[in-house]
Amino acid sequence: MSRAGQQEASSAAQGASIAAPRQSPPSAANTPLRLTLEDALARAQKNSAQFQAAVTDAALAREDRSQARDALLPSVGVNAGAIYTQGNGPGNPVRYIANNAAHEYISQGNVHQVIDFAMFASFRRASAAAAVARARAEIAARGLVVTVVQSYYAAAAAQQKLQAAQKTAEEGDRFLKLTQDLENGGEVAHSDVIKAELQTQDRHRQLQEAQLALLNARLDLAVLIFPDFSDNFEIADDLHTNPPLPTLAEIQQQAIRENPDIRAALAAVEQAGHDVTGARAGYLPSLSLDYFYGIDAARFATKTDGLTNLGSSASATLSLPLWNWGATQSRVKQAELRRTQAQRELSLAQRKLVAEIRSLYAEAEASSMELGGLSRSAELAAESLKLITLRYKNGESTVLEVVDAQTSYAQANTAYQDGAVRYRVALANLQTLTGVLTTP
Repeated sequence: MSRAGQQEASSAAQGASIAAPRQSPPSAANTPLRLTLEDALARAQKNSAQFQAAVTDAALAREDRSQARDALLPSVGVNAGAIYTQGNGPGNPVRYIANNAAHEYISQGNVHQVIDFAMFASFRRASAAAAVARARAEIAARGLVVTVVQSYYAAAAAQQKLQAAQKTAEEGDRFLKLTQDLENGGEVAHSDVIKAELQTQDRHRQLQEAQLALLNARLDLAVLIFPDFSDNFEIADDLHTNPPLPTLAEIQQQAIRENPDIRAALAAVEQAGHDVTGARAGYLPSLSLDYFYGIDAARFATKTDGLTNLGSSASATLSLPLWNWGATQSRVKQAELRRTQAQRELSLAQRKLVAEIRSLYAEAEASSMELGGLSRSAELAAESLKLITLRYKNGESTVLEVVDAQTSYAQANTAYQDGAVRYRVALANLQTLTGVLTTP
């Protein structure tokens, strides 16, 4: 094997040792958590305060709907009381004629029902508000997916960049040693050694920056997914196992059917419409029905002097609104203004959806096409570095060509990792429209 081939094999072996360092078997408590993207998303949903706030709002809206529904049903209660009236002698025992007896005891069960058009409108409004809250919780969930995907694959890319930086640093060390050997043999000038040493120092600085970038990327991800901070994990998914891009027609169909922004806007329009109905109900009468069963007697007993005190009564009350100085008309106008604004926001959401489908799909398509070219560029840069280094050993190229090849290799590898992250994030952004996260 040639010297260059030996150097390449040594570099590959060292790179593999970087990716999987040999260590003594760790204990179960110190074993790193192998974290897939699905695991990271599930953990982030549990730990995200913003997402949990949206989920809580949806739960509160669901309870509001339940309370509005219950208000439409009859209520049952029990009331009990005793009235003691000042007497006025044996011949006229009751001084205050508003009471039935000097001592009056009341203990009754009451079935109460109100029939009011505003209550029906309130129930429908609460149902629409619950739908809005559910849609907003889904919007928060999809936005969280983008954040987690970006952080997850940024950490994976930082790991790849660190490996590449370590490899280029080792290449720089070997090239410095090569120039020193050639200078000692009188084959190259000392200026080549100086240039190689400068290049080596630059590569080691880049290695330190790559180590720092990996640390920061892992910390950012750890904050998202762990309730108690921990960085004892490893990325399980391969950054370069790229899922296919769905067709534009599939994206459009899924977005029209599953987009939560449109659902939220439609539910908001429906909610505003029920507000108008509820406000207009202020012009209509309301009916209150009551049924009582129990005692209303001079003694607290079911029977008095052999006669039963138990009995029942019913009452109905019709309330007719006549005049309130235009307050009802003002409330109707307010509700109509809100409904008009909700309709405008729905129209805007529909237009934005069309634009976002085209924009985000174009971004995903462009990043997908560029990713193939970036991968090829990284392969060509590695091959070019190998060949130019061999030519330099044989005296057929200059030190500047080697340095330029090393720089091109480092830049091509970095661009390839960044391109892979860009494609993954573009797919995650499409998920905010379709509700489907594309995976390998």
